[in-house]
Amino acid sequence: MAIDPTDEQIMDDWGAAMAEQSQAEASVLQENPAEQTPVFTEFSAKNKLHETQNDIDFILDIPVQLTVELGRTKIAIKNLLQLAQGSVVELDGLAGEPMDVLVNGCLIAQGEVVVVNDKFGIRLTDIITPAERIRKINR
Repeated sequence: MAIDPTDEQIMDDWGAAMAEQSQAEASVLQENPAEQTPVFTEFSAKNKLHETQNDIDFILDIPVQLTVELGRTKIAIKNLLQLAQGSVVELDGLAGEPMDVLVNGCLIAQGEVVVVNDKFGIRLTDIITPAERIRKINR
């Protein structure tokens, strides 16, 4: 037959366990006084700015995939198989419409296509705010 412990017995056991833990921690601190006092640095905007700058420097050389999306379309497989050199595929984007600029698949800006030295480029016309970018990432 099992005896149910009373609430008073449970509290006594709990108190004894807490006292034992406190004694063990005190003996460890006496053996290693260096662990006794944690070292805290003063928090200020100056320290935070310096740390943030170092954090940003750490990631500046990481390559990302930048994509300019001119448009999209859906096409049936039979039409896809009929494509040949010189075929024209109609996209949903309109001529003169802003093009989406994506970094790693996330929209960061819109712009217009330009030609510079016989190469295509994009002139940014609208940049998504950092707050909006973070909101989209968290979705």
